Amino acid sequence: MSQIIVTAFVSLDGVMEAPGGEDGYRNAGWTFKEVPFDAAAYEIKGREQEEAGGLLLGRRSYEAFAPVWPTMDDFARYNALPRYVVSTTLTEQDERWPATILPSLDAVAKLKEQDGAPLLVHGSAELGAALADAGLVDRYHLLVFPLLLGAGKRLFSEADQDAKKLALVEHEVFGNGIQKQVFDVVR
Repeated sequence: MSQIIVTAFVSLDGVMEAPGGEDGYRNAGWTFKEVPFDAAAYEIKGREQEEAGGLLLGRRSYEAFAPVWPTMDDFARYNALPRYVVSTTLTEQDERWPATILPSLDAVAKLKEQDGAPLLVHGSAELGAALADAGLVDRYHLLVFPLLLGAGKRLFSEADQDAKKLALVEHEVFGNGIQKQVFDVVR
């Protein structure tokens, strides 16, 4: 069975919207504008690329990444991995960055049943929350930035759910205030 790992840059108040930039969001680019760069904080991103068996994305993130990621050397490994887009509205893949379209969370559950390396969920706030609400997330890789952003898309849904226990399996604090937090979902 494959693990599903949600990986995110998140503010202390849970906002994950537009960490690198996005038109229309007032705090766009907060990871680079507001916190000094420390390469050590991003070590986990390289590890994720090496350990991943595929990418699992929501439609909006896929449409944002497809024209950009194929040309970026930093994402060479991701470009070689299978990509899956969970969408009820997307009918065609972007030929620049081909992906398999999954029409439902049931299709994700079937994909997860296959043996293989972890599937990473990048960006994709709505998908990550829906996967968590459906009990399909196995692990979280979080880089928590020392910022309060207020409004914005949140990492977790506001659905009325039973408590879910998490086990902290890795953590580190960096000189710029970023905290790495890796949690397994306890079942």
